[in-house]
Amino acid sequence: MALNENEILKRKEVALAAIKSVLGTEADEYGATEFVNHHLVELEAEYWVKHLGPEKPMPKSVLGLLELRSQCNEGCVFDFTLPEKVTDYVISVRFNENNEVEEITMES
Repeated sequence: MALNENEILKRKEVALAAIKSVLGTEADEYGATEFVNHHLVELEAEYWVKHLGPEKPMPKSVLGLLELRSQCNEGCVFDFTLPEKVTDYVISVRFNENNEVEEITMES
């Protein structure tokens, strides 16, 4: 069943909150934490200065830049990435049948 606009917005908010809550935890080693650490190393300082100010921003501030790239499987998977198409990687958030976050992973 496809989601309406309000349901998409709610699920997007839940997904972003879940991403922020797991950053830096042992359980998130291959999700948001890997995504942020990878991009802090790989992207030029100019990108960070333009979007966040400092050349080496705090990991949590990087998450504030995330934008929804896509949502698929009838709203069960939401993919977030950085602005300006600077990466092919996404933080993918999967929801279960109870509308709860089931998994957060970094994917290409």
